[in-house]
Amino acid sequence: MPFLDHLEELRWRILYSLLAILLTTLVGWVLVERVDIIGLLIRPVAPLVPGGRLKFTSPTEPFLITLKFAFVVGLLLASPFVIYQAWAFLAPALYEREKRVIVPALSVGVLLFLGGASAAYLWALPRVLRVLFSFQRAVLEPIITADKYFGFAAQFMIACGLAAELPLVIVVLAALGIVTPQFLVRNLRYAVVLSAVAAALLAPPDAFSMVVGMVFLLLLYGVSILGAWVVTRRRAPRGAAGPGPPRYWSSCPWEGPRLPGGKAGYPAPTRPPATGAASPAPRGPLAPPARR
Repeated sequence: MPFLDHLEELRWRILYSLLAILLTTLVGWVLVERVDIIGLLIRPVAPLVPGGRLKFTSPTEPFLITLKFAFVVGLLLASPFVIYQAWAFLAPALYEREKRVIVPALSVGVLLFLGGASAAYLWALPRVLRVLFSFQRAVLEPIITADKYFGFAAQFMIACGLAAELPLVIVVLAALGIVTPQFLVRNLRYAVVLSAVAAALLAPPDAFSMVVGMVFLLLLYGVSILGAWVVTRRRAPRGAAGPGPPRYWSSCPWEGPRLPGGKAGYPAPTRPPATGAASPAPRGPLAPPARR
């Protein structure tokens, strides 16, 4: 397909995805108005604020919060259609082996993201809020606005959902032969640094949340090493003792494979006798090829 045809197809698929998001956002508005979604998300912080209700400081804030939640609900509803459009555009450029790896990984990735975000809402967020509210409680009284709280909670849940994808990404890379468990263990110190940077960028801007995010990422990195080890063991043939020593081939076609230095296990090559001529005297192993 010509390049301009690819661009035309991409344009239409993006337009279809945006139209689907717009329609599902309208459905999300109805759901937010009819179902108490905002009240459901306030539950982790409700026992910690006076009266169990959040404040707002701008006349337009309730409308904007409702619009944001409608968009998020619409995005969740439209995500299967958007993922299908992206896959339909990219699938013709992939090999069959890549498709067999990516299709299950994509399904598991969605489940991992939802599982990480749900765990953050049900378990991690209430405990993090309880710890944060415990500082200077004798002299300070919280006045939490809805905009600040929902921004904090959304950032925390999205960070946990993205962090839950780490084992899947590393397992896919190990299945494709790009990384190995030994490589991951050797680069553990770099993983610690990257975990600190990712926690500082993804977690809410306070020291406690960043430390919790860093520890969570390192635990996921350990799970990723275990998953990569399982995948590499399954890829290896049964009874195989691992890859043998590297072989070096000479430029002469009759010399066969050999190792530098004439190591044991590889017989010394000899030249075949010429036709009609007497057999030459036995000779020692040929010198190894010069290293470049």
